[in-house]
Amino acid sequence: MSLLLRAAMDDGAFDEALPDDVWRGLYNEAKRQSLLGVCYPPKANMPMDVAMAWAADAETIRGLNKQQYQEAARLTALFAEQGHQSAILKGQANARLYPDPYSRQPGDIDIWVDGGRETVIALLQKTGLTDGVGDIGEGKATVSYHHVHLPTSEQGVVVEVHFRPSSGNFNPLTNRRLQAWLEKEIKDTMRVDKGFNVPSVRFALVMQLAHVQRHFLAGGIGLRHICDYYWLLKNASEADRRAVADVMKPFGLRHTAEAMMWVLAEVLCLEERLMYCRKDRYRGEWMLREIMAGGNFGKFADSGRRGLLSRVMAGRLRHLKLMRFDFWESLWVELLFWKAVVKTIPLRIKYRTLSLRNVAR
Repeated sequence: MSLLLRAAMDDGAFDEALPDDVWRGLYNEAKRQSLLGVCYPPKANMPMDVAMAWAADAETIRGLNKQQYQEAARLTALFAEQGHQSAILKGQANARLYPDPYSRQPGDIDIWVDGGRETVIALLQKTGLTDGVGDIGEGKATVSYHHVHLPTSEQGVVVEVHFRPSSGNFNPLTNRRLQAWLEKEIKDTMRVDKGFNVPSVRFALVMQLAHVQRHFLAGGIGLRHICDYYWLLKNASEADRRAVADVMKPFGLRHTAEAMMWVLAEVLCLEERLMYCRKDRYRGEWMLREIMAGGNFGKFADSGRRGLLSRVMAGRLRHLKLMRFDFWESLWVELLFWKAVVKTIPLRIKYRTLSLRNVAR
């Protein structure tokens, strides 16, 4: 998998002669990691069934990217008409950095809009993007700590409108410092040829590392996160790397950053000169094991196929183990988990379920 991915990231041909079962394994792994578009080798000699399925997937991903770029540009123009600054976060902002900007498998659209929570909610209602906010399951927009999750559009596009740049850390002490820095840096945006604004690479390196850390500790990340970070570092200046290195420790991101550097070197052969901190082999191997076991966002982890009680117990055990990866963040994951359990008791009673996992937004 790593050889195929390296060739794809370098925009080079993959001409390895591989048995049919190996090609099927590569296709399945690319699917688990949400990298079917990035890893698609159009001229490779693979079995016909794999070639046809992979070509169809790659073409679908191209179409989805076109749709996402258009929607991101439309939302940017819509908010600009109302006098609000905005910036596309992650997704399409990252996709444009790839050798083929239509190859990255898209998810939802994350767009930051200035003004704060109440202003953004009022703006979404004024522009007709939502007719109100409510609880999960009511078909309305839902509000979390950092964004408004809009109802899925008729075209299947999911949009999250951020009034804070990031979900941040679990640890409230480091999170305050992180959020203050991000709120300042997000003001520095740049217009790109796709018709929307993007934040600086410096901002993206910090914000997306915090995003990786949060998802890694809470459930899992995939190789797509690693590829995104690779292209951010490729586009970063020496000044960007120095600035990011200076804030890793006070923002509580040092352990994750050092693990990420090791994974980037191991999987994508990232050059040492592009790294802003040392590599941590111990935590890096841990991160890579979880990436390969769980796939994108940990969706394919064994714990996801168990019953509710087993999943809860597996999650608690996992967080205890992760205290060796990052003690304070893992501790706060647990504390906030139990806080959420208590807080959502009324919703569980309302929908007569122990789990809100399958309650539609």
